[in-house]
Amino acid sequence: MDNQIHNQIVSFIWGIADDCLRDVVERVKFRDVILPMTVIRRLDVLLEDSKQTVLDMKKKLDEAKIDNQWGALCNVAGQAFCNASPFRLRDLTSRAKKQALQADFEAYLDGF
Repeated sequence: MDNQIHNQIVSFIWGIADDCLRDVVERVKFRDVILPMTVIRRLDVLLEDSKQTVLDMKKKLDEAKIDNQWGALCNVAGQAFCNASPFRLRDLTSRAKKQALQADFEAYLDGF
């Protein structure tokens, strides 16, 4: 990747941060938010195709009262990790109330 493309991507990400995080997070703390959210988004994208399959398997395992579900869920996801929460990251963008967003986002993170 050449420098010009790299700089365009960096500017794009910081522009989104400035638009979305202004008045929510102090500007000096943007870095504390951007990298983790970028990683979370990447994980979410990797799991997107298998999300419904994972949720279906989780429901079956819950009905069978199986406690140690992680291996089976990750196997169904086809990854070394999975997310068993009922949410996708994009689902959370429609939350109007801060309390609902916080609770749902924490449930999403706990699903990993």
